[in-house]
Amino acid sequence: MGYLLLAGAIAAEVAGTTAMKYSEGFSRPGPSLLTALGYLISFALLAQTLRTLSVGTAYAIWSGVGTAAIATIGVAFMGEGMTLTKAAGIALIIVGVVVLNLGGAH
Repeated sequence: MGYLLLAGAIAAEVAGTTAMKYSEGFSRPGPSLLTALGYLISFALLAQTLRTLSVGTAYAIWSGVGTAAIATIGVAFMGEGMTLTKAAGIALIIVGVVVLNLGGAH
């Protein structure tokens, strides 16, 4: 159940960050509200996740997967460029999350 809550927290954080891009510095009310809701939901779910997962592991997965997802969304949908360095960074994040899970994240 902890990992399901964590997945929800990640999805909400990614949605909030994506909406933030469209808020134009919080000058547009709709995307600004979605940003706030996304982060509120994300933190609430992350807090529930911490009942069953260690804080270090949960936070590393939440921030790492969220960062990799946002970087990928930026490249795929927002016209951001992909460089070898950026691809390597995303790959390292993913490898780090896998290593955390294999190395006793439970």
